[in-house]
Amino acid sequence: MADVALSLADRRQIQLDHDAERTAHLADREARLAPRRSNDELRAIAEAAEARFAASDGTGLLEWVAAEFGYRTAVACSMADAVLPAVVAEHLPWVDTLFLETGYHFAETIGTRDAVESSMKLSIVDVTPRRSVAEQDAEFGERLYERDPALCCQMRKVEPLHETLQGYEAWITGVRRDESETRANTPYVTWDDKNGLVKVNPMAAWSFDDLLAYARDNDVIVNPLVNDGYPSIGCATCTRRVAPGEDPRAGRWAGLDKTECGLHA
Repeated sequence: MADVALSLADRRQIQLDHDAERTAHLADREARLAPRRSNDELRAIAEAAEARFAASDGTGLLEWVAAEFGYRTAVACSMADAVLPAVVAEHLPWVDTLFLETGYHFAETIGTRDAVESSMKLSIVDVTPRRSVAEQDAEFGERLYERDPALCCQMRKVEPLHETLQGYEAWITGVRRDESETRANTPYVTWDDKNGLVKVNPMAAWSFDDLLAYARDNDVIVNPLVNDGYPSIGCATCTRRVAPGEDPRAGRWAGLDKTECGLHA
């Protein structure tokens, strides 16, 4: 019993040390953070980088991001897996990792988010809508995601993310070209005019198998739903399993004339 108690104590101390390191980093970062540059300056940087990396395989992309933007960088993570933030954290440990807390997530997604926060060198930022689910139901009626999924996504994802991104110069996404026809021409770097900052897609040329292999070989956390027929995970209300051979995003808004939530449109 003493050994078990010691093991529990050791694990608790590891967690305390992990959290203390994050706190110390954030305090030091705040004191060193450079002022945000203007949109015109950032647009010029994005256009030059898009041309620079257009014909490349992405080598050197994240080194460039770390040098150019530092901690004015945010990573977007749906918590289908933690591969993207893990790769970015090799260059920017404790990087801000934005999680859209819509209020409609699978329990497994919330569990993945919590596991990532407690074990990885990342700073999780929960991006929340202005209205709770109950407040939205009271104002717009229940099950808005069935009647007007575009409006639901706009209020619970697009608008909150836009507001949160205003303090950054660049955001990094996990968009891949193999996910759907609408993403087939995804560049490594582009100017995101809607949000007013540089958008970086370091995994654009990765395949789903590449992602799973990286997670396996590097012991990176993966949402258990991924191995249960959910290669693309959104809100539980709007996501179903994908049949073998289907488009990886076929389970998103199935049966509706909708393929994107609006974050990357």
